[in-house]
Formats: sequence, C-alpha cells, structure tokens
Amino acid sequence: MEPVLPDDVSGAELDRSVRAELASLAAVNSETVARHLVMVARLLDEAPEAAYAHAVAARERAGRVGAVREAAGLAAYRAGRFADALSELRAARRITGDQGMLPVMADCERGLGRPEKALEVANSQQASALDAAGRVELLIVASGARRDMGQPEAAALMLQGPELRPSRRRAWSPRLFYAYAEALLAAGRPEEAVDWFGHAAAADETDETDASERLAELEGVSIIDEE
Repeated sequence: MEPVLPDDVSGAELDRSVRAELASLAAVNSETVARHLVMVARLLDEAPEAAYAHAVAARERAGRVGAVREAAGLAAYRAGRFADALSELRAARRITGDQGMLPVMADCERGLGRPEKALEVANSQQASALDAAGRVELLIVASGARRDMGQPEAAALMLQGPELRPSRRRAWSPRLFYAYAEALLAAGRPEEAVDWFGHAAAADETDETDASERLAELEGVSIIDEE
C-alpha cells in the first residue's frame, strides 16, 4: 500500500530536470510519481524510513526512470538500508550513465562492512569521470575505509593534497578538514587533530558537521546551547 500523499504536495515543487524525466509517463502517473519524489525530499532528513516508503512507491510506478531510482537509492542510504541503496544506485547508473553517486555507493560498501570494496570503487576507472566535488567526496569515503581497516596513518595521508588548505575553502572543505582531523585523531596525533577540527569549524558556516562540538570536547570546553 502506497503512503498517503498530502494535499499540499502537487509535484510542481520538483526540479524541472526531474519533471522532464517523468514526461515519458502517462500524465496521471507522472503527477503521482512527482508527488512521491517531493515527499522523499521533504522527509529525507527527519524521517528517512518514511522517505524511503515514498521512494519505493515512486519506483514501483516508474522503475525505468533514472531520477526515481536515484531517489530510492538515496532514501535507502539515509535509512541505513545499504544493500537496497547499492541496488537502486547501480540501476540508476545503468539507466543514466551518470557516475555522480559513486561516493554514496562506496559509503554503502563501508556500511555493509566491506571497506575493501569501497576502496575498489574509489580506484575504479569510473571515478575519473567525477567532478572536483565528487572526487573529494569519494576521497573522504576512501579515507574512512582505511580507518575501518585499522590504517589511520594511511587514511590521513590520502587526504593530503591541494584541496587540504585552510585558505582555500570550497563547499566540501568542512567535510574534508573534518575527515582529516578524524584520521589524525585515530592515528594518535591529537594536537594536529585539534588544529584541523578548528579549520573545519571555521569553514563550516552552515553547521554541516559537528566540528565545533568535537573541538570543544578535545579542548575540554563546555558549549552551552542558548536556544
């Protein structure tokens, strides 16, 4: 049974490019799928299982649409359903040829306890097709895989590159600096880790990470929530 669609969701909220992908469907079906996809986006952060239910409903109606399979994969990933996420994202990649979900796929391998597979994804030929942001995200996942394997020094070393500069901030910088700090901490280098948690906190203007909290914890400082 499909999850209920609220009356205030029309499907028009969906990105134009995704709506274009749904144009091949019958009009009524296209609208319903679009509404389910809107609900996926709406619920993804706060209620990932509910988001996944809407994604499955969309997939059942439009399983040959790449954007639908990608949404199902992302919802499954956020719900911790890593095997389902891999299946959906592989299907999306077959349909579209887009390699943009490789970092998520590699992280699913980590979630399934297969860090070696995550490294295989990171070193694959397909990874060379990623843009700069995608390559950094995949590198962060690969570094995490090295830590999973008990290789924290290698995890830190692989993040040392031109993007790891506090003066050169990009959208991915907070996550990159944070990952480097985590690797340093795991490698028994807490003083350096404190510095990089500080860099991550300074770069993180949208509170994407908990770098400030980690920094305060390592420095023995209490943070008082004033809200």
